[in-house]
Amino acid sequence: MDSDIEEVEDPKTISKSSKNAAKPQLPAKRARDFDYEIGSGPPEEVISLMLANTLKNQDPTGWWLSEKLDGVRCYWNGKSFVSRQGNPYDVPDFFVEGLPKTVSLDGELWVGRKAFQECVSIVRCTNNGKNDMSRWNKVKFMLFDAPSIDAPFEERLEYLKKFGAATTNQYVEVLPQRICTGKKDLSQEAAKIEALGGEGVMLRQPKSMYEGRRTSTLLKVKSFKDAEATVIAHEQGKGKFKGMFGALKVRMDNGKEFKIGSGFSDAERQDPPPIGSVVTYKYQELSNDGIPRFPTYLRRHPGL
Repeated sequence: MDSDIEEVEDPKTISKSSKNAAKPQLPAKRARDFDYEIGSGPPEEVISLMLANTLKNQDPTGWWLSEKLDGVRCYWNGKSFVSRQGNPYDVPDFFVEGLPKTVSLDGELWVGRKAFQECVSIVRCTNNGKNDMSRWNKVKFMLFDAPSIDAPFEERLEYLKKFGAATTNQYVEVLPQRICTGKKDLSQEAAKIEALGGEGVMLRQPKSMYEGRRTSTLLKVKSFKDAEATVIAHEQGKGKFKGMFGALKVRMDNGKEFKIGSGFSDAERQDPPPIGSVVTYKYQELSNDGIPRFPTYLRRHPGL
Protein backbone atom coordinates (compact mmCIF):
# COMPACT_ATOMS: atom_id res chain seq x y z
CA MET A 1 0.00 0.00 0.00
CA ASP A 2 1.16 3.54 -0.62
CA SER A 3 1.27 4.26 3.04
CA ASP A 4 -1.78 6.51 3.38
CA ILE A 5 -5.27 6.89 2.01
CA GLU A 6 -6.21 10.54 2.09
CA GLU A 7 -9.32 11.65 3.93
CA VAL A 8 -12.32 11.94 1.65
CA GLU A 9 -13.28 15.55 1.18
CA ASP A 10 -16.97 16.41 1.14
CA PRO A 11 -18.12 17.08 -2.44
CA LYS A 12 -20.57 19.88 -3.13
CA THR A 13 -23.99 19.42 -1.62
CA ILE A 14 -26.72 18.05 -3.84
CA SER A 15 -30.14 19.52 -3.39
CA LYS A 16 -32.15 16.63 -4.87
CA SER A 17 -32.60 13.64 -2.55
CA SER A 18 -34.11 10.86 -4.64
CA LYS A 19 -32.48 7.65 -5.79
CA ASN A 20 -31.91 9.31 -9.14
CA ALA A 21 -30.38 12.39 -7.54
CA ALA A 22 -28.21 14.47 -9.84
CA LYS A 23 -24.55 13.63 -9.70
CA PRO A 24 -22.30 16.07 -7.80
CA GLN A 25 -20.16 18.17 -10.08
CA LEU A 26 -16.78 16.60 -9.44
CA PRO A 27 -13.73 16.85 -11.70
CA ALA A 28 -14.06 14.55 -14.69
CA LYS A 29 -12.24 11.26 -14.36
CA ARG A 30 -10.36 10.36 -17.52
CA ALA A 31 -11.37 6.89 -18.76
CA ARG A 32 -9.01 4.38 -20.31
CA ASP A 33 -9.91 1.56 -22.66
CA PHE A 34 -10.35 -1.67 -20.70
CA ASP A 35 -12.73 -4.59 -21.20
CA TYR A 36 -13.77 -5.04 -17.59
CA GLU A 37 -16.71 -7.37 -18.39
CA ILE A 38 -14.69 -10.59 -18.35
CA GLY A 39 -17.31 -12.95 -16.93
CA SER A 40 -19.94 -14.91 -18.83
CA GLY A 41 -22.87 -13.77 -16.72
CA PRO A 42 -23.91 -12.11 -13.46
CA PRO A 43 -22.06 -13.32 -10.33
CA GLU A 44 -23.79 -14.95 -7.37
CA GLU A 45 -26.16 -12.53 -5.68
CA VAL A 46 -24.97 -13.35 -2.16
CA ILE A 47 -21.78 -15.13 -1.10
CA SER A 48 -19.88 -15.77 2.11
CA LEU A 49 -17.19 -13.12 2.16
CA MET A 50 -13.54 -13.67 2.99
CA LEU A 51 -12.78 -12.87 6.65
CA ALA A 52 -9.44 -12.32 8.34
CA ASN A 53 -7.69 -14.03 11.18
CA THR A 54 -5.39 -12.12 13.53
CA LEU A 55 -1.64 -12.08 12.90
CA LYS A 56 0.24 -14.16 15.44
CA ASN A 57 3.77 -15.30 14.69
CA GLN A 58 3.63 -15.37 10.89
CA ASP A 59 6.47 -13.76 8.96
CA PRO A 60 4.84 -10.96 6.89
CA THR A 61 7.75 -10.64 4.45
CA GLY A 62 6.46 -10.73 0.88
CA TRP A 63 2.80 -10.44 1.85
CA TRP A 64 0.54 -7.73 0.41
CA LEU A 65 -0.01 -4.87 2.86
CA SER A 66 -2.93 -2.42 2.96
CA GLU A 67 -4.77 -0.20 5.41
CA LYS A 68 -7.56 -1.73 7.49
CA LEU A 69 -10.46 0.61 6.83
CA ASP A 70 -13.04 1.52 9.45
CA GLY A 71 -16.03 1.37 7.15
CA VAL A 72 -18.91 -0.92 6.19
CA ARG A 73 -18.18 -4.12 4.26
CA CYS A 74 -19.97 -4.32 0.93
CA TYR A 75 -20.37 -6.82 -1.91
CA TRP A 76 -21.27 -5.79 -5.49
CA ASN A 77 -22.98 -8.72 -7.25
CA GLY A 78 -23.22 -7.21 -10.72
CA LYS A 79 -26.53 -5.48 -10.19
CA SER A 80 -26.81 -4.39 -6.56
CA PHE A 81 -24.93 -3.83 -3.31
CA VAL A 82 -25.44 -6.20 -0.38
CA SER A 83 -24.00 -6.29 3.12
CA ARG A 84 -21.84 -8.99 4.64
CA GLN A 85 -25.06 -10.60 5.93
CA GLY A 86 -26.66 -10.41 2.47
CA ASN A 87 -28.94 -7.46 3.20
CA PRO A 88 -29.48 -5.04 0.27
CA TYR A 89 -28.37 -1.41 0.35
CA ASP A 90 -30.59 1.25 -1.21
CA VAL A 91 -27.97 3.05 -3.29
CA PRO A 92 -28.49 6.08 -5.58
CA ASP A 93 -27.92 5.56 -9.29
CA PHE A 94 -24.94 7.89 -9.47
CA PHE A 95 -23.06 5.66 -7.02
CA VAL A 96 -23.32 2.47 -9.11
CA GLU A 97 -22.78 3.98 -12.55
CA GLY A 98 -20.40 1.91 -14.68
CA LEU A 99 -19.84 -0.93 -12.21
CA PRO A 100 -19.26 -4.31 -13.93
CA LYS A 101 -22.24 -6.60 -14.54
CA THR A 102 -20.26 -9.84 -14.88
CA VAL A 103 -17.62 -9.41 -12.17
CA SER A 104 -18.31 -9.21 -8.44
CA LEU A 105 -16.45 -6.72 -6.24
CA ASP A 106 -15.57 -6.96 -2.56
CA GLY A 107 -14.82 -3.76 -0.72
CA GLU A 108 -15.66 -1.24 1.94
CA LEU A 109 -18.08 1.66 1.96
CA TRP A 110 -15.92 4.33 3.56
CA VAL A 111 -16.26 8.00 4.45
CA GLY A 112 -12.86 8.48 6.09
CA ARG A 113 -10.90 7.72 9.22
CA LYS A 114 -12.81 8.25 12.47
CA ALA A 115 -16.09 8.52 10.52
CA PHE A 116 -17.56 5.04 11.04
CA GLN A 117 -20.82 6.21 12.61
CA GLU A 118 -21.39 8.75 9.85
CA CYS A 119 -20.79 6.04 7.26
CA VAL A 120 -23.30 3.72 8.94
CA SER A 121 -25.86 6.54 9.08
CA ILE A 122 -25.50 7.17 5.35
CA VAL A 123 -25.61 3.56 4.15
CA ARG A 124 -28.74 2.96 6.21
CA CYS A 125 -30.56 5.62 4.17
CA THR A 126 -33.45 4.31 2.11
CA ASN A 127 -35.21 5.95 -0.81
CA ASN A 128 -38.51 6.31 1.05
CA GLY A 129 -38.88 10.06 0.68
CA LYS A 130 -37.58 10.68 4.19
CA ASN A 131 -33.83 10.27 3.70
CA ASP A 132 -31.44 12.55 1.87
CA MET A 133 -29.87 10.10 -0.58
CA SER A 134 -27.45 12.75 -1.79
CA ARG A 135 -25.46 12.08 1.40
CA TRP A 136 -23.99 9.13 -0.52
CA ASN A 137 -21.74 11.65 -2.28
CA LYS A 138 -19.53 11.52 0.82
CA VAL A 139 -18.96 7.75 0.49
CA LYS A 140 -16.26 5.91 -1.44
CA PHE A 141 -16.47 2.26 -2.51
CA MET A 142 -12.93 1.10 -1.70
CA LEU A 143 -12.17 -2.07 -3.68
CA PHE A 144 -9.85 -4.77 -2.40
CA ASP A 145 -10.96 -7.94 -4.19
CA ALA A 146 -12.93 -9.48 -7.06
CA PRO A 147 -14.36 -12.77 -5.71
CA SER A 148 -15.79 -14.07 -8.99
CA ILE A 149 -12.39 -14.08 -10.71
CA ASP A 150 -11.00 -17.57 -10.11
CA ALA A 151 -7.33 -16.63 -10.04
CA PRO A 152 -4.53 -15.81 -7.56
CA PHE A 153 -4.74 -12.52 -5.70
CA GLU A 154 -2.20 -10.80 -7.95
CA GLU A 155 -4.42 -11.36 -10.99
CA ARG A 156 -7.52 -10.19 -9.15
CA LEU A 157 -5.63 -7.10 -8.00
CA GLU A 158 -4.47 -6.39 -11.55
CA TYR A 159 -8.08 -6.48 -12.70
CA LEU A 160 -9.06 -4.02 -9.97
CA LYS A 161 -6.24 -1.65 -10.91
CA LYS A 162 -7.25 -1.68 -14.58
CA PHE A 163 -10.90 -1.23 -13.72
CA GLY A 164 -10.08 1.62 -11.34
CA ALA A 165 -8.11 3.37 -14.08
CA ALA A 166 -10.85 2.81 -16.67
CA THR A 167 -14.00 3.71 -14.76
CA THR A 168 -15.41 7.24 -14.78
CA ASN A 169 -17.27 6.58 -11.52
CA GLN A 170 -15.89 9.12 -9.02
CA TYR A 171 -17.04 7.07 -6.04
CA VAL A 172 -14.92 4.00 -6.78
CA GLU A 173 -11.30 3.67 -5.66
CA VAL A 174 -8.95 0.72 -5.42
CA LEU A 175 -7.40 0.27 -2.00
CA PRO A 176 -3.63 0.74 -2.36
CA GLN A 177 -1.61 -2.44 -1.78
CA ARG A 178 2.14 -2.93 -1.52
CA ILE A 179 4.57 -5.69 -0.59
CA CYS A 180 5.62 -5.85 3.06
CA THR A 181 9.39 -6.07 3.54
CA GLY A 182 9.37 -7.56 7.03
CA LYS A 183 8.26 -7.28 10.65
CA LYS A 184 9.82 -3.85 11.15
CA ASP A 185 8.06 -2.51 8.06
CA LEU A 186 4.77 -3.99 9.27
CA SER A 187 5.14 -2.51 12.76
CA GLN A 188 6.02 0.95 11.44
CA GLU A 189 3.15 0.97 8.95
CA ALA A 190 0.60 -0.16 11.56
CA ALA A 191 1.80 2.52 14.01
CA LYS A 192 1.64 5.19 11.30
CA ILE A 193 -1.90 4.27 10.24
CA GLU A 194 -3.14 4.15 13.85
CA ALA A 195 -1.52 7.53 14.59
CA LEU A 196 -3.53 8.97 11.68
CA GLY A 197 -6.76 7.60 13.17
CA GLY A 198 -6.90 4.37 11.16
CA GLU A 199 -7.61 0.92 12.56
CA GLY A 200 -4.44 -0.89 11.53
CA VAL A 201 -3.34 -2.90 8.51
CA MET A 202 -4.28 -6.02 6.56
CA LEU A 203 -1.99 -8.69 5.14
CA ARG A 204 -2.79 -10.86 2.12
CA GLN A 205 -0.76 -13.97 1.35
CA PRO A 206 0.80 -13.83 -2.11
CA LYS A 207 -0.82 -16.00 -4.79
CA SER A 208 -3.73 -16.82 -2.47
CA MET A 209 -7.19 -17.64 -3.82
CA TYR A 210 -10.46 -16.05 -2.67
CA GLU A 211 -12.00 -18.09 0.14
CA GLY A 212 -15.55 -17.44 1.32
CA ARG A 213 -14.72 -18.01 4.98
CA ARG A 214 -12.38 -16.92 7.74
CA THR A 215 -8.88 -17.78 6.58
CA SER A 216 -5.22 -17.47 7.54
CA THR A 217 -4.34 -16.20 4.06
CA LEU A 218 -5.88 -12.87 5.15
CA LEU A 219 -4.64 -11.37 8.42
CA LYS A 220 -5.51 -8.25 10.39
CA VAL A 221 -2.92 -6.38 12.41
CA LYS A 222 -3.66 -3.73 15.04
CA SER A 223 -2.31 -2.78 18.43
CA PHE A 224 -5.47 -3.78 20.26
CA LYS A 225 -7.96 -6.64 20.17
CA ASP A 226 -11.67 -6.08 19.67
CA ALA A 227 -14.82 -8.11 20.14
CA GLU A 228 -18.59 -7.81 20.52
CA ALA A 229 -20.81 -8.16 23.56
CA THR A 230 -24.50 -7.69 24.39
CA VAL A 231 -25.64 -4.86 26.69
CA ILE A 232 -27.52 -6.25 29.69
CA ALA A 233 -27.64 -3.20 32.00
CA HIS A 234 -26.76 0.48 32.43
CA GLU A 235 -25.01 1.92 35.46
CA GLN A 236 -25.41 5.55 36.47
CA GLY A 237 -22.37 7.80 36.43
CA LYS A 238 -20.53 9.17 39.44
CA GLY A 239 -18.35 12.22 39.94
CA LYS A 240 -18.11 14.23 36.70
CA PHE A 241 -20.60 11.82 35.09
CA LYS A 242 -23.21 12.26 37.83
CA GLY A 243 -26.64 12.48 36.27
CA MET A 244 -25.44 10.74 33.14
CA PHE A 245 -24.81 7.19 32.08
CA GLY A 246 -21.63 5.80 33.62
CA ALA A 247 -20.94 2.28 32.36
CA LEU A 248 -22.36 -0.61 30.37
CA LYS A 249 -22.73 -4.04 31.86
CA VAL A 250 -22.28 -6.50 29.01
CA ARG A 251 -22.29 -10.24 28.40
CA MET A 252 -19.93 -12.13 26.09
CA ASP A 253 -21.15 -15.02 23.94
CA ASN A 254 -19.61 -17.45 26.44
CA GLY A 255 -21.75 -15.97 29.24
CA LYS A 256 -19.02 -14.02 31.03
CA GLU A 257 -20.04 -10.54 32.18
CA PHE A 258 -18.05 -7.36 32.71
CA LYS A 259 -18.35 -3.57 32.59
CA ILE A 260 -17.29 -1.00 30.00
CA GLY A 261 -16.91 2.47 31.46
CA SER A 262 -14.61 4.36 29.08
CA GLY A 263 -14.54 5.40 25.43
CA PHE A 264 -17.94 7.12 25.38
CA SER A 265 -18.53 10.60 23.97
CA ASP A 266 -20.65 13.11 25.92
CA ALA A 267 -23.49 12.49 23.46
CA GLU A 268 -23.26 8.73 24.04
CA ARG A 269 -23.34 9.26 27.79
CA GLN A 270 -26.62 11.13 27.31
CA ASP A 271 -27.98 8.44 24.97
CA PRO A 272 -26.17 5.13 25.61
CA PRO A 273 -26.58 1.94 23.56
CA PRO A 274 -29.88 0.35 24.64
CA ILE A 275 -30.17 -2.86 26.60
CA GLY A 276 -30.19 -5.78 24.20
CA SER A 277 -28.02 -4.06 21.60
CA VAL A 278 -24.60 -5.35 20.57
CA VAL A 279 -21.52 -3.17 21.02
CA THR A 280 -17.93 -3.43 19.86
CA TYR A 281 -15.18 -2.83 22.41
CA LYS A 282 -11.41 -3.01 22.39
CA TYR A 283 -9.15 -4.46 25.07
CA GLN A 284 -5.51 -5.33 25.71
CA GLU A 285 -5.75 -8.98 26.70
CA LEU A 286 -7.88 -11.47 28.62
CA SER A 287 -7.40 -12.09 32.33
CA ASN A 288 -6.86 -15.59 33.68
CA ASP A 289 -10.63 -15.72 34.18
CA GLY A 290 -11.23 -14.88 30.52
CA ILE A 291 -12.42 -11.31 31.18
CA PRO A 292 -11.18 -8.51 28.88
CA ARG A 293 -8.63 -6.24 30.59
CA PHE A 294 -9.07 -2.47 30.19
CA PRO A 295 -12.12 -2.68 27.89
CA THR A 296 -12.94 0.53 26.01
CA TYR A 297 -16.13 1.21 24.08
CA LEU A 298 -15.67 1.61 20.31
CA ARG A 299 -19.15 1.76 18.80
CA ARG A 300 -22.55 0.18 18.61
CA HIS A 301 -22.52 -2.74 16.20
CA PRO A 302 -24.37 -1.65 13.03
CA GLY A 303 -26.09 -5.00 12.53
CA LEU A 304 -25.63 -4.70 8.76
